[in-house]
Amino acid sequence: MSHATTLPHGATVGALITTGAQCLTQAGVGFGHGTANAEEEAIWLVLWQLGLPIDAPLGDDEDSVENQPVTPEQQAQVATLFKERIDSRKPAAYLTHEAWLMGVPFYVDERSIVPRSFIAELLADGSIDHFLSDKTKHVLDLCTGNGSLACLAAMAYPEVQVTGADLSTDALAVARINVDKHGLQERVTLVETDGLSKVPGPWDLILCNPPYVNADSMAKLPAEYLAEPELALAGGTDGMDFIRQLLADAPACMTDDAVLVLEIGNERPFFEASFPELLVYWLDTSVGEDAVLLVTRQELLAQQQRTAQ
Repeated sequence: MSHATTLPHGATVGALITTGAQCLTQAGVGFGHGTANAEEEAIWLVLWQLGLPIDAPLGDDEDSVENQPVTPEQQAQVATLFKERIDSRKPAAYLTHEAWLMGVPFYVDERSIVPRSFIAELLADGSIDHFLSDKTKHVLDLCTGNGSLACLAAMAYPEVQVTGADLSTDALAVARINVDKHGLQERVTLVETDGLSKVPGPWDLILCNPPYVNADSMAKLPAEYLAEPELALAGGTDGMDFIRQLLADAPACMTDDAVLVLEIGNERPFFEASFPELLVYWLDTSVGEDAVLLVTRQELLAQQQRTAQ
């Protein structure tokens, strides 16, 4: 850590947050694993270290936690956590072993990617509901990682059975912790599989946040992303390696009215270059309409016929 970086200090929660944000900015850490900037991350780290609720009220009100005094020992604990965040360049979630998606807490460690899928927003706000058949019973979360989307799907659709599938046995061990944590053992099954090979379905809904980062982008990722399993990020030269196989295999594993919801992050140009004739629905999320798409089984079958000709 550079000597120019001043660790968080102060006699109140608010002072620790303010100086903590300055500390993270000076150190030039990378964000994007549940927080978007230094202030959000400072709030998370300070509140977590002090054992305060992550959604505790902030502001100038009398009941605001910002005015709450902190002991010298607590100041030292917060400073130690910030120093570890800066020195290690690990995402904060790996230090706290907790990540939140749509207000739901999930356990996480280095065995799985930090959950941040925009598909979580679509499950919470019902954006994909009108694409689903009334008979939707079987949902697959492919590349489930720590199991967060599988759990959120089970919570969003109380009548369905969900399977969380991943190639990584390490990630599935983390997913098991989260399925148990949320009491979803009866409704969420976990399966180790390479792509769709061991989860033939047929599925009514497939959710997938696959490895899609293209090779150029992988080479430029901040250190925080390199702390995550590369298997969960790297998608080959154009980011489409896994996705090409998925779209080829998916129709045989889907019911007639099924849909596939696929996250591709910043890779829409590469996706459209790879599948120029594929008719998809781009879904609106907090980052716009380029990160998540929906495609029907019927359209995937049509794509197969076009390719075969």
